[in-house]
Amino acid sequence: MLKRQWLLGALLAASLGSVSLPSAAEIYVNIAPPAPRYEVVPAPRAGYVWAPGYWDYRHGHYVWMKGHWEREHHGMYWHPHRWEQVDGRWVKREGGWHRERYAMEDREEHHGMRDRDHDGVPDRFDRAPDNPYRQ
Repeated sequence: MLKRQWLLGALLAASLGSVSLPSAAEIYVNIAPPAPRYEVVPAPRAGYVWAPGYWDYRHGHYVWMKGHWEREHHGMYWHPHRWEQVDGRWVKREGGWHRERYAMEDREEHHGMRDRDHDGVPDRFDRAPDNPYRQ
């Protein structure tokens, strides 16, 4: 009986101690992310979309996350992860699938982060911003 109460108490304490952040939590950082790394984009794959690499912020510093293939969602468009400057701080915008193709581009253009060739690298950091073969 005592063992059962101890186990129940431990489970209760463990459940009270765990706090989860919402999945849409935004990260604000005072230091700008480094320039995007150059990635060789593999040849197109049927049924997949290339998600370019991006800088993530973990444990107090930036970490490069390599690009990868995302399974295509018909009728939707992949919007890559990106960093935007808001009120003098940097905020990470999570990438994901959206029904609008140009919604992100309109917002990027407004914040000076235009990406003409849609490879996930803003034109101001892209060595070849008009290269149609990169995606």
